[in-house]
Amino acid sequence: MSNYLYIERNGSIATIVINRPEKKNCFSLAMFRHLEDLLDELKEDPSVKFLILRGVNDTAFSAGADINEFLEVRLHAEKAKAYNDFALGAIEKLYRFPRPTAALIQTLAIGGGLELANSCDFRFATKGSKLGITAANIGIIYNLTSTKRLFNLVGPSQAKKLLYTAELITAEKGEEIGLIDFVCNPQEIEQDVNTFAKRVLQKSSVANAGIKQVIQAIIDGENQETEDIANLVLDSYSSIDYTEGIQAFLEKRKPDFS
Repeated sequence: MSNYLYIERNGSIATIVINRPEKKNCFSLAMFRHLEDLLDELKEDPSVKFLILRGVNDTAFSAGADINEFLEVRLHAEKAKAYNDFALGAIEKLYRFPRPTAALIQTLAIGGGLELANSCDFRFATKGSKLGITAANIGIIYNLTSTKRLFNLVGPSQAKKLLYTAELITAEKGEEIGLIDFVCNPQEIEQDVNTFAKRVLQKSSVANAGIKQVIQAIIDGENQETEDIANLVLDSYSSIDYTEGIQAFLEKRKPDFS
């Protein structure tokens, strides 16, 4: 089971690869548990400054939860609660990952697959990829947490339309409504994601981590600066990155935040 998810590393960029193409990268309950373990591992590694989530090839990003498991692990409300707690715990951990994240979507991101993508900071998708939440097709109600993330991206009307109809839209339509950030040629998407990641990595990791935390606080409903956020801002003035950034500015050179 562990080979269904694994980590690849390229300098400061870590990639979690979903490796179940014969099932269109559908997630089993065990895979959600493993994803949580991998995220914990990467969170504790200070060398990781950008995280990518992707499918192993162009078969799919992920077609969601493995419905073949549902009669066993999600048959009634009690089992469904235990399943949802595990799955949403892993998705929440991705959403709260402390460094910048991106989903590299090829071909399909459906149901729980789109939930995972929506939990990343950015979504790159190949032209013509299909996206959707199909819970209405099997008579279940999409959870509030993931509905709110969808709502935050596309607004109430588009969220309702996607959920009511369970329609699959293209990446191009997704970009039009705010669901997708970048639509890429299939042969160029890996380079596009890595180029973007390297642009981010040229900037201060202290600033990037702080930016993510501040924006997250706004999304979570904070309207005034909390003590934690105030301390975060002030602490940045004592960082090595701040010293390097000021020195580079005075010397008229690019800062080296490595």
